[in-house]
Amino acid sequence: MTVPRIFKAKRRKGFVANERGAAALEMALWLGVLIVPVLNVVDLGFYIFQKMQVESAAQAGAQAAWEACSSLKVQPKGTACGAAMTTAITTAIESTSLGNNVTLVSGSPTEGAYCPDATEVLQPVGTYAQSCAAAGYPDGTAGDYVQVAVSYNYSPVFSGVSIVALLPTPVVRTAWTRLG
Repeated sequence: MTVPRIFKAKRRKGFVANERGAAALEMALWLGVLIVPVLNVVDLGFYIFQKMQVESAAQAGAQAAWEACSSLKVQPKGTACGAAMTTAITTAIESTSLGNNVTLVSGSPTEGAYCPDATEVLQPVGTYAQSCAAAGYPDGTAGDYVQVAVSYNYSPVFSGVSIVALLPTPVVRTAWTRLG
């Protein structure tokens, strides 16, 4: 039996006629397009987690500052409780999951006299004995506050394809505590 001429024209030969693996090829092409957003989401998740860990380290440092100074019955304002406070803060921030990769920002901790303004934002004032009302803020006397600033250098997990490289690094967070 011979094949009619009309069917001979439609018959393909060789590689072009073979349709096996077409789905695998399509999958490979789409996977290449879809993998970049997935890697970005994973890297962004790591960045946000590390940012929260830096915030936790700053809070731990502020808590350590308060604990170091609360042992003193009469703490002279503005003395920052001596070197023991800085050591306690460093130990506290390095006890977080970031370990010694998180560091105190240069010049931190800082201590000073502050009064809250009408929106409850701390504003520096001249001296500890100064009245907040005299400085233009609600009544009360200036409080003794310590600011702890910590820093962590984040490097993207997928640096070649990640948009996280555009986000600010180092990650710096600040925490405050009132000593008196």
